[in-house]
Amino acid sequence: MSPEPALSPALQLLLWHSALWTVQEATPLGPASSLPQSFLLKCLEQVRKIQGDGAALQEKLTGCLSQLHSGLFLYQGLLQALEGISPELGPTLDTLQLDVADFATTIWQQMEELGMAPALQPTQGAMPAFASAFQRRAGGILVASHLQSFLELAYRVLRHLAQP
Repeated sequence: MSPEPALSPALQLLLWHSALWTVQEATPLGPASSLPQSFLLKCLEQVRKIQGDGAALQEKLTGCLSQLHSGLFLYQGLLQALEGISPELGPTLDTLQLDVADFATTIWQQMEELGMAPALQPTQGAMPAFASAFQRRAGGILVASHLQSFLELAYRVLRHLAQP
């Protein structure tokens, strides 16, 4: 059995926040008439600031994961357009397609678990049609090069999110 993938600290924070919020909603608050008004106002101000910071963090995470998923979804289509590139590259292309699809699915599932996924998954737009073997090979070089750059950027972003 493979170990569960580790969540970044930012994602863990969002999950903990969700769990604590549920508990907090179930906890009745007693009368606060004995607390000084200035203290209550300061607490309200701090709560608003923290809520704003949390919303900003969630917005950034949503944007990051959404862009990552969209990019992977685009490359899924581009890789499908390369089918038939050559018999010797077929198995490698198939493996790459599966890996990209699995990664996109993982990102989408995480977005759903965090309540950050859009209502509908995106649909694939028109992809290039490579009419000749030369076009498929030239397209393959371009797609592979751009996919590599995209994955390097994705790696840096995810590594940054994983830092404490």
